[in-house]
Amino acid sequence: MKKGERMRTDVVRRGRLSGERDSDMQEFLSSMDADRYLAEADLLVDIAHVLMLDRQKINERKTTKQILKVLLKLADKGIPEDVFDDRFEDVHAGIESLVIEAAGPEAGGRMHMARSRNDEVATCIRIALREKLLFQMILIAGLRDILLELAEKHTENIMPGFTHLQHAQPTTLAHHLLAYEQAFSRDFDRLKDAYARVNLCPLGAAAFASTGYPIDREYTASLLGFDGLVENSMDAVATRDFALETLADLSIHMANTSRLCEELVIWSTSFVKFVEMDDTYCSTSSIMPQKKNPDTAEIMRAKTGTVFGSLAAAFTITKGLPMSYNRDLQELTPNLWRGVHSAGISTWILLGMLETAKFDTKRMREEAGQGFSTATELADTLVRSYDIPFRTAHSIVGRAVQKGSLTLATLEKAATEVAPGISLKKMGLTQKEITEVLDAGYSVAVRDIIGGPAPKATKKAIAARKKQAAKDSELIREKFTNQKKRSTDLTDTARRLVA
Repeated sequence: MKKGERMRTDVVRRGRLSGERDSDMQEFLSSMDADRYLAEADLLVDIAHVLMLDRQKINERKTTKQILKVLLKLADKGIPEDVFDDRFEDVHAGIESLVIEAAGPEAGGRMHMARSRNDEVATCIRIALREKLLFQMILIAGLRDILLELAEKHTENIMPGFTHLQHAQPTTLAHHLLAYEQAFSRDFDRLKDAYARVNLCPLGAAAFASTGYPIDREYTASLLGFDGLVENSMDAVATRDFALETLADLSIHMANTSRLCEELVIWSTSFVKFVEMDDTYCSTSSIMPQKKNPDTAEIMRAKTGTVFGSLAAAFTITKGLPMSYNRDLQELTPNLWRGVHSAGISTWILLGMLETAKFDTKRMREEAGQGFSTATELADTLVRSYDIPFRTAHSIVGRAVQKGSLTLATLEKAATEVAPGISLKKMGLTQKEITEVLDAGYSVAVRDIIGGPAPKATKKAIAARKKQAAKDSELIREKFTNQKKRSTDLTDTARRLVA
């Protein structure tokens, strides 16, 4: 091959295989669309591997410098588009071809010693995924912060709580928002746990049976910022359980997101009017000029299906594979990125949607006492103040609701029907007490235990949740900063060696 001439075939195919593939076959086998997520990670893996080969004296220093010069140039100037040419099966072969072309086959041809695309790809996926996990956790931390800020503004604002979409008991908007913050905090914890298993290095496993070269797996893992190794070389290249775990965790997160979006859609309707979404997150009708549709929340519900689908596809692809590497795993990677992207963009947009939403607390307060939603507190009062068994009190109040009102007269009549011999009037129950107990504010205020909706309880909860949220945010910032530093240290080490 003449100097400067572009290599026309994939370097991997030139030995065992012959003949040119047609374009349909090339496209079918290519993983380039998904590999665009891996290009930068592949450069880091190449640099770390070449430094290890030099340190272990597997390659001569002269060879190391020739290869690193090409890799560092790619890192500085960016990976050219022709690396993603469909004549290469993947980005890894594309970059290696560029290195061989630039450094020559004598030097460039030694870059891939003591490794396989199997362990190389698995390592690149983990590097790219761990960064996306950190971004996702940062987004969830931001989402939790917004929910806590909103809750702090609405500790006194009473609203109806629902079960089966029916008025159930009064609560506060703060209490409702805190429920979602707690759910998203568990999403955060799950991703944090997944990160620990993602951030393990498979490099050095080679095809699946490791290598006869005296490599140092711990050194490359350290250079690349991994916390440890996937030790068994067969497991290292075969497993994608870290991808399944990530997609499962993101599916749970999106299920929680979809529930919140569903409520925002319902609350924004003209017959509920609990919230008005900012125009940025809405659309209008092409024919009905009065319409303001919560399209963003609706699309986010649909994105949940996309993430669920990615998880289902990933499970289906991996469920029947025999141990060690199988090419089927290539098809899993696009589903991983699709799920990760859909969850990330949804969380990012949800941040803005909540931050700009306007809650109609007056309207919420109007609805808080509708549908006999304070009846539970009335039954509890009969138990606490008049020593009536709860099930009897429950039946008396239920019978009064059936009669259409909760007045002293209807309660007295209900009591004679449910439990003859009981007279609430003779026990001392008054209409004044009934009116006081049935007030939504009273019902909320007495529920001041840990986790309850009372302003006193929610203020304590907000203070505690803020401390935890700050701690989680700091942890992720540290991990993110550390990963960036390790990447910089890696390229700096290579530059010093070349210089």
